Amino acid sequence: MKYIFLCLLLVSLSSCSQNKRLVLGKEYAQEELKRALSKEVQHNIINNKTILIKDSVIAIKIAEPILFEIYGKQNIEKQRPYEIYLLQNYWVISGTLPEDYLGGTFLIIIDSKNSKIIKITHGK
Repeated sequence: MKYIFLCLLLVSLSSCSQNKRLVLGKEYAQEELKRALSKEVQHNIINNKTILIKDSVIAIKIAEPILFEIYGKQNIEKQRPYEIYLLQNYWVISGTLPEDYLGGTFLIIIDSKNSKIIKITHGK
């Protein structure tokens, strides 16, 4: 019985310690931002040579929350399925509409090497 109690106590103590997190704080974040924006040479996997967004599923997961916020979730979802192309290392994504439907669709262009959004627009 003592052994079972001791085991339960150890398990509960170890699970409590697993919930603690190291928080680096706002000052650390400010310093990292300052360093990232400087010309200082540093470790960074973004080198504008390596493609970070390698497939259309990830590109859509990046684009949709932004488009939902700007144009409304229902509006963008009505434009599914999307047209999506990887052209010259840029994801070009646009909505589609049923034939004979009046209205426009969104267009978003994302750099596959750094996730930078190059263009967002919506036709009328």
